[in-house]
Amino acid sequence: MELPPALLQFLGSLAAIFALAGVAVWLKLGPAPRLADETEARIAAEEAVSGFEPVAIGLDRDGRGALLRDAAGRVLLLRPHGVHFAGRILSGVASVRRDGDMLVIDTAERRYGAARLALDDASAWVEAIEAIKS
Repeated sequence: MELPPALLQFLGSLAAIFALAGVAVWLKLGPAPRLADETEARIAAEEAVSGFEPVAIGLDRDGRGALLRDAAGRVLLLRPHGVHFAGRILSGVASVRRDGDMLVIDTAERRYGAARLALDDASAWVEAIEAIKS
């Protein structure tokens, strides 16, 4: 039994699509993560820094990250890393600046980099980050 060339091409293309989908799953590729609410931000913060209990949370308007402050004044930055969120507690070398309605937070860690967040109360977060330096 001989298969028509068009059917053979279709089956080959279908196999290639399934192979690429398998590679994407294996590499854990997917959509960018989003924080829908403060509960998700608390969960992501706990995953990033065990025992971090925020008393204030600033969510990015699009869910692309968050700033969280605990009772001791520590500020945790959450930003996307693959399909999860990575977090860093900001140190005195971190810097913050406003860029229009965006807040740019630079951790001064070359591998973690900077994050751009659109926060409702950006000036309060600027003050919280600046307070770490003193």
